[in-house]
Amino acid sequence: MITDSAFLSAYVINADGKATKQPQFTSASPLGPGEFVWLHLQCDAPDADHLLSQIPLSDGVADALCVPETRPRAMQIEDGVLIYLRGINKNPDADPEDMVSLRIWCQPGLIITARRKHRQLMSIQSLQQDVANNQAPTTPTNLLLEVITRLANGIHDMVDEIDDELVSFETDERLSSQDRQALASLRRQSASIRRFLSPQRDALDALYRFTPFLNKEQAFCLREQTDRITRYVEDLDLARERAVVLQDEQRNRIADQQGMRIYLLSMVTAVFLPLSFLTGIFGMNVGGLPGTDSPNAFTHLMIGMGLLAVAMLVAMLWRRWL
Repeated sequence: MITDSAFLSAYVINADGKATKQPQFTSASPLGPGEFVWLHLQCDAPDADHLLSQIPLSDGVADALCVPETRPRAMQIEDGVLIYLRGINKNPDADPEDMVSLRIWCQPGLIITARRKHRQLMSIQSLQQDVANNQAPTTPTNLLLEVITRLANGIHDMVDEIDDELVSFETDERLSSQDRQALASLRRQSASIRRFLSPQRDALDALYRFTPFLNKEQAFCLREQTDRITRYVEDLDLARERAVVLQDEQRNRIADQQGMRIYLLSMVTAVFLPLSFLTGIFGMNVGGLPGTDSPNAFTHLMIGMGLLAVAMLVAMLWRRWL
């Protein structure tokens, strides 16, 4: 019996869903009828390879559980299934679009889940609580399906949050600069999450095709989760399009406002242009200007300029320029 820093938790689960937590991991303990082991480990710990060497796994499976970078996919190896999945990152100060990778190996009598350091998944933690409360799935395959379902539930919550934020932006008639930045961030977030959901859908679809691995009820459950992921991919595609439309509308609204301001300035300039022309002429310091000897010349000039301004305004209104 050994203790490893890679070791996070281990449960022996019987056919009634009752679990016994193991303070240490050993592969030598015999299992009773219908029992299986759930081992959860940290795959990037220095002694992860040593811990996996205590389990009767092929070198390829052990190495696959410890790879630093993964992309969602599933493959059948002998009597087991290796699957990489992604879940929403809800760790403190983490970006939700930085999805957490989960490595899973499932075979009769054993299921292994592996994650990297400081990359906890709320789905696994909540499942561990249920298992500790003797509400565990009764087979390794059922536990795998429960993990898939809870990961999909976390994705569902995130997609709903994105949709709610978009609705709030769509109902807001005026968006501030902070709102525009939040909208751009939301668009990037949708694209980042979709980047992993599309291959995750393909991974679940590949797992569904491993017919000897699943009974009819399990295959139906997996098909439901695959359809959910497909729907979330479509929702995120729609969310990105909605964000693009909102950004275009905001840019058009800003352009319209700027165009209206420039138009009003142009109309004001058009009104005052002939008046400026008159003031320029009568402001010349040369002889022969009319009205220089008349005490009422200034009054007459101002009245004429006012009438000219009114005439131009009426002409603009008649032409529907204002």
